[in-house]
Amino acid sequence: MKPEFYIARRFAFKQRAASKPTFIVMVAVAGIAVGTAALILTLSIVNGFASSVEKKLISFSAHIQIRQPDEQLFMERYADRAKIADHPNISRVSPFLEKSFVLRSRNSGKEGIWRSKPVLVKGLNTVQREAFLKKFLKDGSPFTHDQGKGISLYPGQTLAENLKLTVGQRVMLVGLGRGPSSQKNLSDQTSIVDLLSSLDIEVGTIRGVYDTGLQEGFDDFVVLSDLAALQQRFNPLMISGYDATVYDVGKLSSTAKQVVQNLGFPFYGYTIFDRYANLFEWLKLQKNITPLLIVTITIVAVFNIISTLLVLIIEKTREIGMLSALGLEPRKISRIFMIQALLISFSGILAGNILALTLSFLELRFHFITLPEKSYFITYVPLLIEPVDYAVVSSAVLALTLLFAFIPAMIASRLQPETAMST
Repeated sequence: MKPEFYIARRFAFKQRAASKPTFIVMVAVAGIAVGTAALILTLSIVNGFASSVEKKLISFSAHIQIRQPDEQLFMERYADRAKIADHPNISRVSPFLEKSFVLRSRNSGKEGIWRSKPVLVKGLNTVQREAFLKKFLKDGSPFTHDQGKGISLYPGQTLAENLKLTVGQRVMLVGLGRGPSSQKNLSDQTSIVDLLSSLDIEVGTIRGVYDTGLQEGFDDFVVLSDLAALQQRFNPLMISGYDATVYDVGKLSSTAKQVVQNLGFPFYGYTIFDRYANLFEWLKLQKNITPLLIVTITIVAVFNIISTLLVLIIEKTREIGMLSALGLEPRKISRIFMIQALLISFSGILAGNILALTLSFLELRFHFITLPEKSYFITYVPLLIEPVDYAVVSSAVLALTLLFAFIPAMIASRLQPETAMST
C-alpha cells in the first residue's frame, strides 16, 4: 500500500480522541449519497413517465399510421401490406377501420334516461385487439365475440362512467353514412324518412371496458371493436388505413417517409410523434428540466466535498506540518487529500446507488406514491431503471468532486511546517 493512500485513509476514517473527523466525513458521505440518489431517481422517474405514456399512445395508433387523403376509405390490398412489411425496420402491420358515431345508452331505472356522446369506433383484427385488451382490460373478457346481440364494443373507462355503461348492456350507434346522398339529405330540406335512411344505425353490446389512464381523446372517445364485424355491417372489405410498428424508434421518421414513398400516391403517413405532438412536447419539457436538476445537485455535492476537506485540513494541520518536517513532498501531501476526496466521493456514490436502487425496487413493488390519473395519465410513479443513468450520474459526480477537490488539496500542500506545528 502506498504511504499516501494509507495516510489518506487514516485521515478520513480514523477517529482521534481529541476530535471527531469521522463524523464530519460521514456527513459528507451522506450528503453525496443523497445527492446521487436524487439525481438517479429523477432520471428514472422522467424516463419511466415518458416510456409509460409513449407505450399507451402506441397501443392506440402504433408507431406509424398510413392513410389516404381526407381520411377516405379504401380497399385493403395484400400488395400494399407487403410493401409496408418489407421495410427492414417494420415489425408489424395491421389494417384498421374507423367510423364516427353517436353512442346512445339508456339506464335501467324507471325514468329510462338516454345518454349520448360522440365516439370513434375503431375496428381492429383479432390479434391486435386482444393484445391491447390483455394489457388494459378492466372488466369483461377480451375473447368475447359477436353472438347475435349486436356488434361487440369495448369503451374506455371514462366513457363508461359518463354514460353509465356496464358489461352486457346493449347500446345504439348512430352514424352518418359516407355516401353523397347522405350529405345531400343533411343539406336539403328532406323528409324525416329520407333523413333516417341516410343514417347508419346499429345495435351494439358492451363486451368489456378498458382503462389506459389516458383521458381526453382516448378513454372518453375511442371504442374498440372487431374489424371484420365492422366491415360486414358498414363498409365491406374497406379500411381506414394501416397501423405499423417499428424495431428502432430512432429511425421512425425516415422509416415513415420511405414506406410512403414505396406505396406511392395517394398514400400518406405520419408518426405517433406527429399525431400527438402536444403530449410529446410536454414530455420533452420535463426532460429539459433534468440537466438543471443535475447541475444543481452536483454543485451541492461539490461544495460538500470542498467544505469537508477544508475542515479535515484544519483538523489535521499539526499532522500536515509533521509530515512536511519529516520530508514529505508538497505534491504528495496534495495527493493525500485528493485520495481522501476520492474515498469520500466513492463511498457516497456507492451508498447513493444502493439507496436509489432500493427505493426504486420498493416503489415498483408496493407503489407507495400515487398520482391523480386524470392529470398524469398514470396512477403511480413510474420508474425506469437504466444502468446507463447510474453510470453517467456516478461518473459525473466523481469527476466533478475530484476536480474541485484540487483547491483544498493545494491549500494543504502549501502549509509551512513551522506554521502548521505552532497551531
